[in-house]
Amino acid sequence: MELAREMRFPVAAGAPGSKKVQEGSKSQRRGRWRKGKAKASRLSHSMDLRTMTQSLVTLAEDNMAFFSSQGPGETARRLSGVFAGVREQALGLEPTLGRLLSVAHLFDLDAETPANGYRSLVHTARCCLGHLLHKSRYVASNRRSIFFRTSHNLAELEAYLAALTQLRALAYYAQHLLATNQPGRLFFEGDERLIADFLHEYVTLHKGCFYGRCLGFQFTPAIRPFLQTISIGLVSFGEHYKRNETGLSVTASSLFTGGRFAIDPELRGAEFERIVQNLDVHFWKAFWNITEIQVLSSLANMASATVRVSRLLSLPPTAFEMPLTADPKVTVTISPPLAHTGPGPVLVRLISYDLREGQDSEELSRLVRSEGPRSLELRSRPQQAPRSRCLVVHIHGGGFVAQTSKSHEPYLKSWAQELGAPILSIDYSLAPEAPFPRALEECFYAYCWAVKHCALLGSTGERICLAGDSAGGNLCFTVSLRAAAYGVRLPDGIMAAYPATMLQATASPSRLLSLMDPLLPLSILSKCVSAYAGGETEDHSDSGQKALGMMGLVQRDTALLFRDLRLGASSWLNSFLELSGHKSHPNSVPIAEPMRCSVSETALAQPEGPLGTDSLKGLTLHDLSLRGSSETPDTPELSLSAEARGHSTPSAINFLLRPEVASEESEAGAELSTKDRVQGVCAAFPEGFHPRRSSHSAKRMTPYSSPIVKNPFMSPLLAPDSMLQTLPPVHIVACALDPMLDDSVMFARRLRSLGQPVTLRVVEDLPHGFLSLAALCHETRQATALCVEHIRLVLNPPGPPV
Repeated sequence: MELAREMRFPVAAGAPGSKKVQEGSKSQRRGRWRKGKAKASRLSHSMDLRTMTQSLVTLAEDNMAFFSSQGPGETARRLSGVFAGVREQALGLEPTLGRLLSVAHLFDLDAETPANGYRSLVHTARCCLGHLLHKSRYVASNRRSIFFRTSHNLAELEAYLAALTQLRALAYYAQHLLATNQPGRLFFEGDERLIADFLHEYVTLHKGCFYGRCLGFQFTPAIRPFLQTISIGLVSFGEHYKRNETGLSVTASSLFTGGRFAIDPELRGAEFERIVQNLDVHFWKAFWNITEIQVLSSLANMASATVRVSRLLSLPPTAFEMPLTADPKVTVTISPPLAHTGPGPVLVRLISYDLREGQDSEELSRLVRSEGPRSLELRSRPQQAPRSRCLVVHIHGGGFVAQTSKSHEPYLKSWAQELGAPILSIDYSLAPEAPFPRALEECFYAYCWAVKHCALLGSTGERICLAGDSAGGNLCFTVSLRAAAYGVRLPDGIMAAYPATMLQATASPSRLLSLMDPLLPLSILSKCVSAYAGGETEDHSDSGQKALGMMGLVQRDTALLFRDLRLGASSWLNSFLELSGHKSHPNSVPIAEPMRCSVSETALAQPEGPLGTDSLKGLTLHDLSLRGSSETPDTPELSLSAEARGHSTPSAINFLLRPEVASEESEAGAELSTKDRVQGVCAAFPEGFHPRRSSHSAKRMTPYSSPIVKNPFMSPLLAPDSMLQTLPPVHIVACALDPMLDDSVMFARRLRSLGQPVTLRVVEDLPHGFLSLAALCHETRQATALCVEHIRLVLNPPGPPV
């Protein structure tokens, strides 16, 4: 006997079920769907894990028995089978989640900050169980109705069952990681073969289920429509990207009208997975820069605050002197960026809500760079505001490979209004054309320039905050470390939103979330790190993977040019470390244009500079350590101590923070099977369990293991204690569901263990990059306000108690 949904009845005009009534019903169904999603989210928070599992199993058995009694029809058979699968996976998953949750508190920063990758993984699994529980209740209540949408409910159940199966695999991986890792550590350190096994498993696991009907199920419901729009745009962009070789014109509107991808979630998920698995960093650079298309950037600015000043400045590559903090009578030379292409200007954007003294000076006007006919120009104003006592130096995110200050301008304008302080956002050069350490050099140079010339920016410079997100957060830390090494003024504090502090290829529980994250899949993270480390400059022959000409991007053959123009190792070290106290001569080397690869920079001049063929891949952490110069006795020594150099290797870094916690974690790891410690990743799976594998034939993903990724100026989490003790107060705002959550937790734990002032706030149910979504919903506005609150703490610290 077939289900009632398969029956069809003629509908009279104007009767219930007619077109007009059906439209109303569709609107009502959409509202019920949203309420149902919110209800499922509340279920995952309010019920304990065992109760939720037992309720789901009971409902699955009831639905399974019902549909098994409906006859031999294909639909009834599939529904019965999917509920049988739900029952099996829920029962298998619950014990593993319980074990992870029982030890997760040992990895928290403190009792007031319950956050780490193990907690996030359990929470994500609970969300999936909550959705299945809600859907199972709906099916049990409506399965006899003639209006029961069989096909729709079956497709959604099958999608969430696939997601639950893959989450079970991730839970076993996390348990295996807990058993094999060193006590007290979230990041795995040890046998590189185990890391390679994790990466291989990631490549072969099926991921399309997380990009279709289940897209963003773990996030707040207000985020999901945006993620769906982005996923449709991504797969549509992928088609245009490949066909661009034939001169196809791509418009902004065509990217988000994905036709079949909009109406077929399974097709969209499969195509999304194919793109994630196979396309290179140049594709992601092009896609992430879409926001800088004139139409889209104008729309974003219309929704942001209106400011009096938004000017792009070009800082000339001229060396200048900075006083030392310890002795202001002694100065140190700040040379312009030199790595890879020689001296070149650094682009920065000045944003100020009010026109302040100094911002309309002739000296500043000479640095202004035109952005085209539609750029916001400064207009004279009879009355100026006085200089602010504060200044914010901002470094944008984008995986070191994409975006500019223009991409982040909408929320920066709001910051300028709320903080009442000018903001200087740095447009550093982007990888792979400009790998490490070019971005660091440019950001450090721009920071020092801002400190020295704060009067031109409308500030007295009494309080300075460094702020950045993602890759920008990483650069905030490394710029501060470099400022401490030079002995110049440090910022008064750092606000880093979801920063990347560990760029070494390694496994961690939060990294496992990258299997389902639509914004930060692990393969994309790996490509970005490889590009920043200098490993993505080789040309590939795939003609379908070149950057879009309409985006104004540098073509693939430019990467070969930059590779041939790299500085020699000795010249690079001298420029990076700037050990001599002598002033550089900016005219001694031809000046190169800033090496950006973005929409706002549509024409790049050919760089000229010293030729060199030495590769950065051969440089080690010891090679990059700061050394003193005996030739300049009058110049203060900028080197690290011998003790610091001796502790620069990752193996000697103290991740064991509290002895009592380490003891508990060691006991927790000892409870797990000893056999798991010596066998591969696949040994983590119990007999009879097989996760779903990808149908896409992707290449094996190998970890990028160049020694340069262990450099503390690239991975600040690996910095020795002596370097981290030089940092100013640090405020971190992280996301609980971010694959890079463990970066923030472990960095905060290290600073806390050293007695350094640090705060960590973790926002729930939001994805990585929420600052760029600040205007999207109430939750993102709250998270953005939290970032502003911490910047305000740096600029206006609370006074001592009276």
